Amino acid sequence: MRNNVGNLLSKRAFLHPDKEAFIDVHQNKRLTYSQFNENANRTANALASIGVKKGDRVGILLMNSAEYMELFFAIAKIGAVCVPLNIRLVADELTYIIKDSGTQTLVYGNDFQKVVAEIRAKGATATDVVNWVHAGNGSETDTFGHNFEELKTKAVETEPERSGFEDDPLFIMYTSGTTGLPKGAVQTHNTVLWAALTMAATWEMRQSDRFLVALPLFHVGALMPAVMSVYCGIATVTTKAFDPSLYWKVIESERITNSLMVPTILHLMLQVPEKGFSDFSAFRWIALAGAPIPVSLLDSSTAIGLHVEQLFGLTEACGPGCQLMGADVARKVGSAGKPFLFTEVKVVDLDDKEVPPGTPGELIIQGKNIMREYWNLPEESTHTLRGGWLHTGDVATMDEEGFVYIVDRLKDMIISGGENIYPAEIEKIIAGVPGVSQVAVIGQPDPKWGETPMALVVPQAGCSLDEQQVLEFCQGKMARYKIPKTVKFMEALPLTPTGKVQKRILRQQLSDE
Repeated sequence: MRNNVGNLLSKRAFLHPDKEAFIDVHQNKRLTYSQFNENANRTANALASIGVKKGDRVGILLMNSAEYMELFFAIAKIGAVCVPLNIRLVADELTYIIKDSGTQTLVYGNDFQKVVAEIRAKGATATDVVNWVHAGNGSETDTFGHNFEELKTKAVETEPERSGFEDDPLFIMYTSGTTGLPKGAVQTHNTVLWAALTMAATWEMRQSDRFLVALPLFHVGALMPAVMSVYCGIATVTTKAFDPSLYWKVIESERITNSLMVPTILHLMLQVPEKGFSDFSAFRWIALAGAPIPVSLLDSSTAIGLHVEQLFGLTEACGPGCQLMGADVARKVGSAGKPFLFTEVKVVDLDDKEVPPGTPGELIIQGKNIMREYWNLPEESTHTLRGGWLHTGDVATMDEEGFVYIVDRLKDMIISGGENIYPAEIEKIIAGVPGVSQVAVIGQPDPKWGETPMALVVPQAGCSLDEQQVLEFCQGKMARYKIPKTVKFMEALPLTPTGKVQKRILRQQLSDE
């Protein structure tokens, strides 16, 4: 049988038709696998009725919902290509991605009518969209588009004819663009299946599990756990958007067993009163991705009996890279862990030669879950995937036991007087200054050294900090040439939806001052 990811849902519905599959908290919608699959079939047939066929790109601009995942599996079944769109982008940014991907059908929700109107106002040549599909109430549907519910009502629930298999593209997910314009990572039916396989095989999953999808579904850290849940035959639970108080209530009421979050989400959850009286006894583990787990967050979680694990993943790897699990979380603080079961990693020099343990180099990853290419970027694809390995652009070390430690991004490295300085190393130390909420370190031009480090610090609410306090804290904790020459205080740092600091925007903001 040739692999089509849509078959995962069809087969799961055949094996376990009455098992709970998807809980949409916002809409109070509960679907069995049979219902989930029937809805996906209706959606697939509805898309086909407006001309969507194999290879056509279908953009999704929706909040987290049952409809989102029904669309994803519907697109998979008919061999079209899903383009998950970042719900936080403005019209210009969305227009770039829609045009770059060649999206011909755009499905959008009520929350995005205004931004879609702005995109349309740019004119017919701004995008290649032919079908505008409004997934909203009939009375509110835009006059220029199709109504999603009406299309589904007219469609049959029988299985559509399969199209799109194996190495055919399944989705194009655009990177967050922390260092430049976003690039579309092309994932196929095979890479998605292998990502689900390696996640399920590495994580401690059980047939009775209930997985909370805590990130927005346009992100690989949400979409792939939702696919893995279907592979495992477990229940997926999601809310429309992040709400720290609501998450605790959902964890209790739905008996959530596991989730994937970013540290910022968990940090905010630990600030609300619900953490003190919610029953999370069923909650076995949370995987935290997107940034290293701060020691303070690890301690706060452990103090209330919450087990967290560190995950290192990439859009280009369809998610899975490394995982730090079990007792190693406390034993190997700061590590990204070891590679997933069906994934291999190495740390290499500029000639792609493996470096000795403890030596910084570029982290490269190999596995059947690695992207096929960057969309429309053949030279960058060849460079990034040279030698059959995904070159992550992350500087890392590996210890004698095979645990990986992410040091920094290659592009963020500061060269000062010929010395390589990794900002993440400095950020980790400054994060320990009492009263520091967030910190980012970037290079600033220096007539003598070329570049020197500058620390951008966000103080905790109600805390008073000055430059001298920060610099004195650094003394003796790092080499003198690494100590920032300047400390600048800010109200907030520009972040991606997954909590990563957008240093490109930071540099631009500072240069404009």
